[in-house]
Amino acid sequence: MPHSNLRSPKLWLVAFCYALLSTVPWLSLLNGQAPDQSVLLMSLTAISWVGMWAMTGSLRWLHWVMLPAVLLLPVEIYLRQFYGQGISTHHLGIIAETSPREAAEFLGSKLWLAGAGLLMLTGFWYFLWRQIKALEWLPWRHWSRWPALALALLPLFIFQYGYRVGVQAGSGSSASVSAHAFSQVQLEVIRNWLSKKTGPLPGWARPPFDDELAMRSWPFGLILRGIDFWNERMYLEQLSEKSRNFTFGARAALSKDEPQLVIMVIGESSRFDRWGLNGYERDTTPNLSAMENLVPLTDMITAVSATRLSVPIIVSRKPAAQGLQAGFAEKSFLSAYREAGFKTYWISNQMSFGQFDTPTSVFAKEADVTQFLNLGGYTNQSNLDEVLLPPLQNALNDPAQKKLIVLHTLGNHWNYSHRYPASFDHWKPSLFGVSNPAYTDLRNKDALNNSYDNSVLYTDWFLSEVIQRLKGVTIPVSMMYVADHGQTLYDDSCNLAFHGHNTQYEFHIPAFVWYSDLYADQFPEKIKQLHRHRTARLSTENVFHTLLDMAEIRYPDENLSRSFVSAAWRPHIRYVDSYGWTDYDNASLRGDCREVIANRDKPVKKKR
Repeated sequence: MPHSNLRSPKLWLVAFCYALLSTVPWLSLLNGQAPDQSVLLMSLTAISWVGMWAMTGSLRWLHWVMLPAVLLLPVEIYLRQFYGQGISTHHLGIIAETSPREAAEFLGSKLWLAGAGLLMLTGFWYFLWRQIKALEWLPWRHWSRWPALALALLPLFIFQYGYRVGVQAGSGSSASVSAHAFSQVQLEVIRNWLSKKTGPLPGWARPPFDDELAMRSWPFGLILRGIDFWNERMYLEQLSEKSRNFTFGARAALSKDEPQLVIMVIGESSRFDRWGLNGYERDTTPNLSAMENLVPLTDMITAVSATRLSVPIIVSRKPAAQGLQAGFAEKSFLSAYREAGFKTYWISNQMSFGQFDTPTSVFAKEADVTQFLNLGGYTNQSNLDEVLLPPLQNALNDPAQKKLIVLHTLGNHWNYSHRYPASFDHWKPSLFGVSNPAYTDLRNKDALNNSYDNSVLYTDWFLSEVIQRLKGVTIPVSMMYVADHGQTLYDDSCNLAFHGHNTQYEFHIPAFVWYSDLYADQFPEKIKQLHRHRTARLSTENVFHTLLDMAEIRYPDENLSRSFVSAAWRPHIRYVDSYGWTDYDNASLRGDCREVIANRDKPVKKKR
């Protein structure tokens, strides 16, 4: 590097602009919040700049690496300001899968503003390019480049080694990064080989950062987010590959000219006994309770109290006892409906990619139209479920004669007070307006429970709004609602909250079916059987079979003994993931937490 360049104003201008880009994580200061681990974040950002300059060898190539970050800067700022988080794997998925036409529809009158912004940023990048060119690209040819590169890459290598092989006990757990691009078998081979060669990473050598912190840095954290997005796409492809060539051989028993509309609503974290419809002392469901043609299913359970594992059982024929396995060799009811001539929709207020979301996306992408509308994740700035209503109306207006519409709600997911607007903050004290409440503090027990009940009150309103729109449809309509799992809420002397605790509160879920008068006239026997089985012992394994039977969709290996709108329905063993696969109906409930404990010596061994 020529010595004169070090004193050039152009160099200081470029350095200032690069440093300005790195301040993106500190935008939260505008809202009065400093980023977590700010000193470490600043140090990691500085090391990244040095490492990338050393790796590229000159600012010519480093500046090209910067181009995506410059162009995505408005998106990053927008998401941080309005949704409390930067670009995530989920957002990259939305960007990658949004067509120019959809982007134009979303931006509307702001399209010109977005175009002007991109033009200005491209001009800014080109301006800096000219300054760097005038500085003769600032090549790094000094021998110091290699030690600097090693210093920058060493923490990354140590971190990855600790993840693949492990960290010695007593040092704290190594942070987890996305490894979906590797199969579990491949990871195990790598771990075993490295462990035999060198052994686990010493606890004192573990870097003081994790992948989440590195992803929050800007601009180079965007590279890690891109890698995570790629890994999720590969994982999605792996899961989809299992069922790629599968077909149900499904057909509609009714004429293709005979219109039908089926709605499936998947709830989130909703608990059976907190619905007034199901006997709760608080009237949390005033609208649904007054609804005609609505049949509550009073004994429906879910096999697993985790969304990523429970939803696949709801939407496919995946057996409960295979619930912990990744992927499934069959497709979902979406594909069966498509084979039968239905146009299918998956409209979601959940996330599309991530550790908890990708298994659901495998099935969602079977739909003709797939929309993920949640830009805020599970933060206090995420969309309320009413964001699903306009796209629902658009789907209802579609001229297709036969339609299946799936609505995947955010429902009653924690933080409960973020799931409803101020007008539904009915029971108080609540956690409404509190960004990060101490949910483990039992002094907040009443506020937490009140917030949860308020979220159920909003869910009641949302579902009633869906049904009101369906009442305006002049063809036979049926709708099913099923929650993915429930919640434990510091019940009585129980000191547990949320889910994953093997309690009855998490397995026993609310569910119902609503039907129009036209549907009842068309299928009187199905309505008779629905009422007959409203108190039957059901599980989410019944949903697939019932949903196809509701639309009179037939297929060669159908199992009507699992359809609760069929006279052929028969009870089956209802397994739940509670210390192994436990027969829910042959189990005891332990303590105020009502943990589900098998009445036999040992529960069924989990299948993995």
